[in-house]
Amino acid sequence: MNKSLLWRGVFIAALVALAIFKLYPPQEKISLGLDLRGGTYLSLRVQTEDALRSETDKDMERLRADVTTAGIAGVETRRSADTAFEVRGVSVDKESLVAGVVQKSLGDAAWNWKRDGDHLLFEMQAANQADIRKQAVEQAQITIRNRIDEFGVGETSITRQGINSDRLVVQLPGVDDPERVKRLIKNTAFLEFRIVDFPTAGGGTSKEQLDAHYAGKVPDNVEIMTGEGRDRQGRSTGEIYYGIQKRQVITGRDLKSARPGLGQYNDPVVNFSLTADGGKRFGEVTGANVGRGLAIVLDGKVMSAPVLNSRITDSGLIEGKFTQREVEDLANVLHSGALPAGITYLEERSVGPSLGADAIKQGLQAGLLGALLVVLLMLLVYKGSGLNAIFGLAINLTLIFGCLAYFHATLTLPGIAGIVLTIGMAVDANVLVFERIKEELRAGRTVKAAIDAGFDRALPSILDANMTTMIAALFLFQFGTGPVRGFAVTLTIGIIGTVFTGIFVSKWLFEVLFARRERVDTISI
Repeated sequence: MNKSLLWRGVFIAALVALAIFKLYPPQEKISLGLDLRGGTYLSLRVQTEDALRSETDKDMERLRADVTTAGIAGVETRRSADTAFEVRGVSVDKESLVAGVVQKSLGDAAWNWKRDGDHLLFEMQAANQADIRKQAVEQAQITIRNRIDEFGVGETSITRQGINSDRLVVQLPGVDDPERVKRLIKNTAFLEFRIVDFPTAGGGTSKEQLDAHYAGKVPDNVEIMTGEGRDRQGRSTGEIYYGIQKRQVITGRDLKSARPGLGQYNDPVVNFSLTADGGKRFGEVTGANVGRGLAIVLDGKVMSAPVLNSRITDSGLIEGKFTQREVEDLANVLHSGALPAGITYLEERSVGPSLGADAIKQGLQAGLLGALLVVLLMLLVYKGSGLNAIFGLAINLTLIFGCLAYFHATLTLPGIAGIVLTIGMAVDANVLVFERIKEELRAGRTVKAAIDAGFDRALPSILDANMTTMIAALFLFQFGTGPVRGFAVTLTIGIIGTVFTGIFVSKWLFEVLFARRERVDTISI
């Protein structure tokens, strides 16, 4: 046997050995999808309009502060729509000054603005809206994955449903507490620290006292918020009200870490630490407001409003009569980051493990039946040479499962369908080669010359047929979701394996068979 045949054989053997090594034991190395293992399927909608409103409010407040700093007093702002706001109190002769502030603070590519009567109307540009919606969905996808990973659910699938869609599909194999995961996903967990304007000492008050204090007119820089009052035993005493300054001292984005812990009286709390920049800003504001209340606001609700007894810089705690599980989940969502927008559940389905077991059983039966029929067909039509194709099919299947294990891909029911389809297609390359060899033999060529010519002339057809199918599979993977991608993964791997075994392995087997025979008169084909 020449060196070329030897090294090609070593390469084939090494590849198969590596696939078996990565695959064994299969029950641990092959991840089963939701439809095979059982679990929960969720279809979610990211409310991207929330992100637009948040961005509008942020830019509106920034512009108001910068215009005031530039020397225009008495400016009032009001959001008129999700993507529009009004600025009042700017005279015509001050518009050029406002234009400079807009360019510096907001940029030319974010907002269009014009005078409309006695006020300036700002409208968010369409391109900016599209970018914010896209970023909101992408950030939601990342945040949801982080939260679920912290929860400990393995082999999750979180995919976007369609191009430029605001919908996400979440598959949670093996989840035994889907309601807790749903709560964990849906919590926006937008954390803010703000100074309490009234009551000054921090604790909440009644609606009547709040109205009396502000005499029916709440200042522009103050927002009314509610919280839940509790007695010393932690029992709810009803809703209480706060006048909270709109200015955010810090937000959840300034957190460096968040973890569950115990408070002064061994009650569950969340301990947090701040980034360097967040700690600096927190220290400046808390130092200037000692004796006032600091409202801890989560998703627009005041969790607590302790009095600032001293300057706080790099760490603190969040308390609010939580249970231990609530503290663990809150620390999780704070650590993984806030969702940029709310979440709406569109659909929920549960798949029982017994249904998954039935699917695996039926899939294996279909695969074995398909393989048996292919084996019988090749032996009947091509006799001994059919063993060549059968050997290649076995290698192809081994490589498919080895690749699934190596890339940590999830095997789904459509993925099994892709494998069954691969079995049917796997010998297609061999059929093309064998038929070419027959034609060359009928033309009077010797067996070895017919084999070489058969492989050479069949190669373009094999590549053309398989590459076009592979392109379709890649498009399915890129733009499909869940089950469609599972089908595309196994089909793509199977196509690569088909070309490899149908050309490289099959020809190597023929050459090994006839390597030590100077003259070959017949071939069973």
